[in-house]
Amino acid sequence: MNPSAGRFRIGKQFGFDASHQLSDLPDGHKCARLHGHTYTVEVVVAADTLTGPGFVTDFGDLTPLRSYLDDHLDHRHLNDVLAVAPTAENLASHLAAWCQTHLDPTIPGRVVAVRVSEAPTSWAVWEASLP
Repeated sequence: MNPSAGRFRIGKQFGFDASHQLSDLPDGHKCARLHGHTYTVEVVVAADTLTGPGFVTDFGDLTPLRSYLDDHLDHRHLNDVLAVAPTAENLASHLAAWCQTHLDPTIPGRVVAVRVSEAPTSWAVWEASLP
């Protein structure tokens, strides 16, 4: 078996704190009230071959995402930032689109998944469609 044949994947986690409110929920639903989360975002990058010293992508190449999270989402009210309801699913999709536009053209490999956790026990994931 050739261990270099196949697909390689790496993941990097980032965190930020923000508030949101899901106003389209029924009266009395706790998520309809203004509340906040300490979000964890995990980005997965995949490649069929390794570059340089054996990387899919240097983790340092993902720094622009850290900057985006800090500048645009951290300690913000997500209803004011996103054009859609700020659910974990929509946030994962939003961040995946940002990565496809801003990261994929600059790194080896490509972003194939973005996972957003609102709490340690709940998460949503966006995954790239298979070619």
